[in-house]
Amino acid sequence: MHILVLNGPNLNLLGKREPDVYGDVSLKGLTAELLLAAPEDVQLTFVQSNHEGELIDALHEAYDYAGVIFNAGAYTHTSIALRDAIAAIKAPVVEVHISNVHARESFRHESKLAAVCLGVISGFGLTSYTLALQALLVHWRNRHD
Repeated sequence: MHILVLNGPNLNLLGKREPDVYGDVSLKGLTAELLLAAPEDVQLTFVQSNHEGELIDALHEAYDYAGVIFNAGAYTHTSIALRDAIAAIKAPVVEVHISNVHARESFRHESKLAAVCLGVISGFGLTSYTLALQALLVHWRNRHD
């Protein structure tokens, strides 16, 4: 089973950028946590980009993966191109956010992506990613049992 963990703009600065909002664990630390949480039969691929086109390319490459865990950062609220890329692939996508976007600025309350995602997990810090992994595993097993 292959799952893409896709991180968008500014997530390369995890652990440094606004630690009161995003915590003090780096992207490398998040990667290590997810690798520990993943069952042996799950292969995780990690991609981070600050560029919308590269995120679209990564989604296209994951066309028929078992799933995608996607933190699109600020593109969540602006990118119809990412929405269309998610809608175009077979892989189910779980939108994740470290912070509770609904407890923040009003412009963060709307997601352009959520309607084409399997679900949205928000506000649990880096645990949001682990919850997304668990959700994808349950979804996949329910469809294949």
